[in-house]
Amino acid sequence: MVRVLMLLFYSSLLLGCQKSAQEVLQLTQEASYSASLSQDAKLAIVSTARQGVQVWDLEKNAIRYTWHQGEGKSNVIATALSANSAYAATLTNQSLGLWSLATGKSVGWWSLPASGQTVAVANTGQVLVGLVDGSVLSLAHDRQSLIKFLGHTEKVTSVSVSADGQYALSGGNDAQVILWHAQTGQPIHRWLMKSRVTKVLLNDDASISFASDIMGNASLWHSQSGKLKTQLDIKRRQMTFSAARFIDQDKYLLTGTPSKEVFLWDSKTGKKIARRQVQVTKDNQNRGAVVYSVARQSPSRLVSISSQGLLESWDITH
Repeated sequence: MVRVLMLLFYSSLLLGCQKSAQEVLQLTQEASYSASLSQDAKLAIVSTARQGVQVWDLEKNAIRYTWHQGEGKSNVIATALSANSAYAATLTNQSLGLWSLATGKSVGWWSLPASGQTVAVANTGQVLVGLVDGSVLSLAHDRQSLIKFLGHTEKVTSVSVSADGQYALSGGNDAQVILWHAQTGQPIHRWLMKSRVTKVLLNDDASISFASDIMGNASLWHSQSGKLKTQLDIKRRQMTFSAARFIDQDKYLLTGTPSKEVFLWDSKTGKKIARRQVQVTKDNQNRGAVVYSVARQSPSRLVSISSQGLLESWDITH
């Protein structure tokens, strides 16, 4: 009995130490399928069940644009924003949409040869689309060029592109992580994870490649040499990442999980610096929350957006 009471006591202490967000803004009360934050956390795009894709101006807390891809119920499953906030990409299983954030107008729309899974967009409007058949489409709308990268043998689960649109990183269910030239499809480096890849990320200049798998393995490599830079010091048996972003000139890695968590890591040592937990809304029967996107709002504040439709921010010093 005493042991049970002690466990309850320590559990309450741990819960009490969990820091709540300083600010919370509910962007939508509907189910959301995807969301992306801009690099400076001034914009957010949210794919909603019935109201299409909403583009939020987070400085004014107001909707700037509403987009619809196809007719009827929204079925946008993945979204992406370029690092310079010039372009947004929206992906359904059947089509890709590219949009100008300056005007809110469509830049182009393309039908996909296989079911779409994941999307990324560069400052130039270069778009990557990972497909269920194991291929990746690399589309340059300004040159009307399209290549199909065939380096994976199973479904592509995550893609990332450098800010200038020259380099691509892709990961898939085949446990491969591949760095390649986005303009030619020529492979540069291949790394093999221990299980299915869930998230890949290039920093803006493509000097660092990051990937994680479903078993809690997460590594950073030097893109030029292909050599290991560091591994994240993950103590759990399993940890899956649903969001990732390099911040503060790549000194830190910010990640989100499908289980309500946000982590800040030291990119050099792989050590965890901070952990935060996102909220669930009181009227939502679903008590889970997928962290869709993470960013740095200011030098001391981190921000996330989750499947609960909540934008949350925390003050963190390190």
